[in-house]
Formats: sequence, structure tokens, C-alpha cells
Amino acid sequence: MGMRFHGTEAVADRLHSAAIRLLRTLRLQDAAMGIGPAQASALSVLVFAGPMSLKQLARAEQVRPPTMSRVVRGLERAKLVERRTAADDRRRITLVTTKKGCTLLQEGRRRRVALLAAGLRALSPKQHQQLGRTAELLHALLPKLEISREASPRPSRSK
Repeated sequence: MGMRFHGTEAVADRLHSAAIRLLRTLRLQDAAMGIGPAQASALSVLVFAGPMSLKQLARAEQVRPPTMSRVVRGLERAKLVERRTAADDRRRITLVTTKKGCTLLQEGRRRRVALLAAGLRALSPKQHQQLGRTAELLHALLPKLEISREASPRPSRSK
């Protein structure tokens, strides 16, 4: 931990690597939920952002609506999500998490947080404080990384 990284690109590279490895490690806790990573991610969006249309969920998850439709069908079969028709416009369908879906996701989050907390307890008090400050900095950094969907690079589709 005493290493120093010089230059913005080097720090960004190390941060990127650490973030990916941290998420992969914590994601291992999700196996206990009994749903796949795409379903867990979509369920998380619905639990924390609230009800939304399939199109909005697909946009939030950065996938196409047909892909999200398959993910949502699995969540519906597991009774974690349900479709609701708007009272004022029967054509408008909203995806809503069920109590079971909300509970499952909250339990998964608790397992991830418990694993992370166990790791933090192994650090020195100084390191623990440094990571606390780093977490705050990361939250402050996130809005600066937001780019519009239109400006984001899209992969080319080969035929």
C-alpha cells in the first residue's frame, strides 16, 4: 500500500483495476441469491431507482430492450418483479419489484457489505480512515464521469 503512482493516467489505471477486482470479489456473494448477474443488476436498478418501463431499464443497464425483456421474464418467473399497467394509459407498462425481490436484493447487499466490512477490519485504523476518505472522493468523482448516452462510444456492429 505504500506504492506511489505518478501521473493521472497511472492513478486512473490502478483505480480501474482495483474497482474491477473489488466488484468481482464481492459479486461472488451474489451466488446465494440464485439469480444471474444480469438479473441481479436489473433488480438492483428497480429496487434503488424505483419502478420504470422496460425501455428505461434497458437504457439504465446499457442493453437493448429485447435483451432486457429476456432478463425481466426471468425475474417475473421468480416472482421478483411484476408488470403493472398504468391506470391512465393501459398501453404503458411499469416494472415494479415485489416484496420478495426487494428482500432478496437487500440480503445480497448485506452479504457484500459484510464481506467488505470484514476486510476493512483487517486494516490499520489509519488505512481504514484513508479508505473512508477515498470512498467520499469516489462519490464526488462520479458526477464528473457522467457522459450523455449520445456522446458515449458505441461498438460497431459487424454484419
